Amino acid sequence: MTITRHDQNDIMSKVVEHNGVVYVSGNTADDNSVGIKEQTAQVLKKIDGYLAQAGTDKSKLLSATVYVADMSQKPMMNEAWQAWLSPGNHPTRACVCTGLGSPETLVEIVVTAAK
Repeated sequence: MTITRHDQNDIMSKVVEHNGVVYVSGNTADDNSVGIKEQTAQVLKKIDGYLAQAGTDKSKLLSATVYVADMSQKPMMNEAWQAWLSPGNHPTRACVCTGLGSPETLVEIVVTAAK
């Protein structure tokens, strides 16, 4: 059994690979001074990079969990999400409203993909 971990820090790995599945941890935007649509686009760009690092891409997404700070902003988050999705390769997805790491953080996304 091989487990490959990428971008580890003191508490977690950003990416873990096991049995042909890639797990990408919750990612937030680097610039939290913008709205949820822009934050979502930043997060999705990060996810693209992590998936590439593990040898896969968004066309192989299996599932996603999107955490939003304010459910009334979900439509704007969805605009960025829909623009990013690989056509015809939509993962399962849950969207949850919750408190995030800071008041400025509006969205956090976790994904799982096949290799």
